[in-house]
Amino acid sequence: MRRPSLAIAASAAALLALTACGGDAGARLELTAALPDQVADGTELRIGDPAIQAIVRASGLDRELSRAGVRVEWANISGGPQSIQAFRADKLDCSAVADIPSLFAAWTGTSTKIVFQSVTVDPINHPIYQLGLAPGVTVGSLADLRGKKIAYSAGQAQGALVLRVLQKAGLTRDDVTLVELTSTGDSYVTALGSKAVDVAPIGAANVKIYKAKYPGGGAILTGIRDDASTLYCLTTSLQDAEKAAALKVYVGVRTKALLWQNANPDGYAQAYLQETQGLNAADAKDVVAAEGRKGIPATWDNALTRLQRTADLLAEQQKRDKLDVSTLVDRRFELIEATAAGSDVVTGDAA
Repeated sequence: MRRPSLAIAASAAALLALTACGGDAGARLELTAALPDQVADGTELRIGDPAIQAIVRASGLDRELSRAGVRVEWANISGGPQSIQAFRADKLDCSAVADIPSLFAAWTGTSTKIVFQSVTVDPINHPIYQLGLAPGVTVGSLADLRGKKIAYSAGQAQGALVLRVLQKAGLTRDDVTLVELTSTGDSYVTALGSKAVDVAPIGAANVKIYKAKYPGGGAILTGIRDDASTLYCLTTSLQDAEKAAALKVYVGVRTKALLWQNANPDGYAQAYLQETQGLNAADAKDVVAAEGRKGIPATWDNALTRLQRTADLLAEQQKRDKLDVSTLVDRRFELIEATAAGSDVVTGDAA
């Protein structure tokens, strides 16, 4: 985004009110063209990436963005439903999500591309979610889910995990009662605590908090890999040459931010979990331990294999159109993040 001159300030102000992005759009860039190296001064990106926002500020990486001429308008947005709604209103360029929102954006007519992939170094022992159990509910194995009421959100990662858990347990949707409930805030935790559902995927980092709030509640590991973590963006933003150039810088900075998080767990806990999320020091430390180390994959091949399997499962279970997930990624950014990670790339990312 170029800063408007004084001569066009009035018209630019009117356009800002209409588009919420300020200034004229950059020249159109084909999705097959090389990413521009030069960022127009003051180019602005509207990004929902709360954890990275905190890390960038704490680590000083915000100065790298500034030196490159990139301005970020941070949005307090996370998760699929919020980000897709913001995309449709043209209030957001990119958002940090798991892998499911990109599928649902495609299925509901919003064109997006994944520009960043990260993984958990030890995903089975450091899952994103555990299966929370309502007080008094016992589940010794996944087969014991038969007959249970399970919280379910079709358009979110938690919903896909539920379907994968049932698949692993040899159960079908008919063997359980799926309770439609969008996971926002602590809605799943509240549903468990009130016994509105028997089982719900809850963030592994919040298990201790859940158990303390609802004595008798429990949680079990799924044994399923659920560590997909992406940044996805409006396709139209990637077709804007100025924004594409700025995103090239942002992806590199985001990579460095995750590596800083690994190297500075106490700083991450303080900057994000305590100051932004409001956790106390002890709970923040537990969250860091639960989350595990983040990794930058050397290639996206295995991540796309996993995403295709998930897309196929959802298409079958939710009566959706088949998707070729290779159309949902912008692999121009694959080398950008791998180069930024350098020797810290993860080469053993199994499919």
